[in-house]
Amino acid sequence: MSFPSVEEQLTVIKRGTVEIVPEHELIDKLKKSIKANKPLRIKLGVDPTRPDLHLGHSVILRKLRQFQDLGHEAILIIGGFTAMIGDPTGQNKTRPPLTPEEVEENAQTYIEQARKILDEEKTTLVNNNDWLGEMTFMDVVKLSSNLTVARMIERDDFSKRYKNNETISLHEFLYPLAQGQDSVYLKSDVELGGTDQKFNLLVGRDLQRSDGQDPQICLMMPLLAGTDGSMKMSKSYDNYIGIDEPENDLYGKVLSIPDDLIYSYFELVTDVPVDELNLIKQKIKKDPRNTKHDLAFTLTRMYHGKEAAKNARNHFEQTVINKNIPDDAPVIEFEAGSTHRLLDIISDANLTSSNGETKRMMKQGGISLEEEKIQDPNFEIKFEKGQELALKVGKRKFAKLKS
Repeated sequence: MSFPSVEEQLTVIKRGTVEIVPEHELIDKLKKSIKANKPLRIKLGVDPTRPDLHLGHSVILRKLRQFQDLGHEAILIIGGFTAMIGDPTGQNKTRPPLTPEEVEENAQTYIEQARKILDEEKTTLVNNNDWLGEMTFMDVVKLSSNLTVARMIERDDFSKRYKNNETISLHEFLYPLAQGQDSVYLKSDVELGGTDQKFNLLVGRDLQRSDGQDPQICLMMPLLAGTDGSMKMSKSYDNYIGIDEPENDLYGKVLSIPDDLIYSYFELVTDVPVDELNLIKQKIKKDPRNTKHDLAFTLTRMYHGKEAAKNARNHFEQTVINKNIPDDAPVIEFEAGSTHRLLDIISDANLTSSNGETKRMMKQGGISLEEEKIQDPNFEIKFEKGQELALKVGKRKFAKLKS
């Protein structure tokens, strides 16, 4: 195996990276890797708390893929055990633990989607329940002796809750130890995580030292801002772009991000080469609109293919720019002379998930009939013979109503 030079590897590794702790040790590890012709072991742990991945998740998965492309060993840990504890990181209170059945179901979906980013043949997939689940109570007590309560309280979210007299359960202190024990068991050289995972990653270094291992390098990536431009991307905030979104939805959602996020999205979630990023930065200043279309095309191409990306761009131009109803919009037929409530038509056609969502969209002006916004949930249509009406639901759903 032949590795790129240390300088070449660092250029790729540092792309979009917020912090490397410590960088000089990473350089030493890369030098030893090249000299011994032996790949580094790069660890990423994920708790399958939700089944669907979005671009925010892809930030760290793409960094793992970059290490793979440099010739290193990628180890993806499915947190079968830690997901049942519940990680309080970034939360005001502990995250609810999952049942083994929920973990297994979510894990399968997570793995299937992660394969869209990672090189499956070069990925070692493990489940930390295989070793954490085998530990005895005495093992846990011994592990706990490696860290003090004072050190745990240094963690930002614990510190805030302690000062606010909010409850901190003892099992929450065990989560960083469990994650750190993963590093000991796997003898990882580098662990990847978001900036909110820094404390947990550093615990892994401490436990590896206690075990007589060379401590891992901690590499932190930023938390991707969602389509609202302020909060981190999350389904909870409804500002996410799923990597499994239909191509038209993916393309359209990318175009909805603020202009000041265009560059960070190119840097963090696309496969655009590093040496092209400066050119993109200049293009954003001159022509943000078309550069954003380039971003939407790139991401749609990455997850659906080039032909689908072309179709998505054409669909957007037809429906949004030219305000035409797409040719492939579903046709819903009604008997001439019949009367139907628009709310029921939309729900029956599954254009929204529920009547509640339909009412909310109506109130917000998100539903149009023949380009006229309909905000009355009791609005009815009496169909006349030969009539055809264009219905638009939200930004990207259409239907033709015919009688």
